[in-house]
Amino acid sequence: MENLMDHQRNTAAAWFHALRDRIVAAFEDLEDRGPGAAPAGRFVVTPTERQDNGGGGLMSVMRGGRVFEKVGVNWSEVHGTLAPRAQAAMASRGVPGIDSDPRFWASGISLVAHMQNPHAPAVHMNTRMFWTPGAWWFGGGADLNPCIEYPDDTAHFHAILRAACDAHGADYYDRFKAWADEYFFIPHRGRARGVGGIFFDDLNTGDWQADFDFTRAVGEAFLPAFLPLAQARMGQPWSDADRDAQLIHRGLYAEYNLVYDRGTKFGLETGHNADAVLMSLPPLAKWV
Repeated sequence: MENLMDHQRNTAAAWFHALRDRIVAAFEDLEDRGPGAAPAGRFVVTPTERQDNGGGGLMSVMRGGRVFEKVGVNWSEVHGTLAPRAQAAMASRGVPGIDSDPRFWASGISLVAHMQNPHAPAVHMNTRMFWTPGAWWFGGGADLNPCIEYPDDTAHFHAILRAACDAHGADYYDRFKAWADEYFFIPHRGRARGVGGIFFDDLNTGDWQADFDFTRAVGEAFLPAFLPLAQARMGQPWSDADRDAQLIHRGLYAEYNLVYDRGTKFGLETGHNADAVLMSLPPLAKWV
């Protein structure tokens, strides 16, 4: 018989999978309406497996589309035993019991889109649930990464995220926006990688349903926050200088994800498919 936590884990994993399906369909629809005569892009879906038969997921990547130069929408459900470095990292964050019982389960969706048009912003979103025998929590967020910033686009993106947060906690937006500003900062460059958004982790108020409902709200806010921006900018004329600025900005994104991103480090250290973990990297980038 399924116990309560098994039910909750299965419910979360199924919802992350359903969100993945909705986003993939919405992005392919946008491709159909994209500029140019080239064929509309389509996702290539590849099943992934974690080492030691610890579950897996779906890696969905579209390359060379009308609107998206590269976009990945990955879903995973994995389990196993944490390696010593990952175990130490969890212990340092105060996860109870991880020293004596390093088993874990995790599921989530992770998305990164790099656009053809330099005026259209790159974007990142993820939501996830993590479980160990001594604790469970949710995490996630979304952030916008334009190489050419439009204040109205930034304001729209943040307004949608604020509304999602405000429906679940009066202080959520301010807390999680500040966390994103700190988390997505690149210390060696002395700057943020984009115009921010929200970020949260270790969310466990003691009410699983409330925390799951908020995590769902963040995921459901993504398409209304991002699609209007992509649609408005996908046909805007751009120059060689705009493309150069885009490639240089992508270098910041690559540096951040390889050096600082917690999810990248965790995925590689726990033996998940390396191509899926590194899906977030841009197809082309440039350094001056």
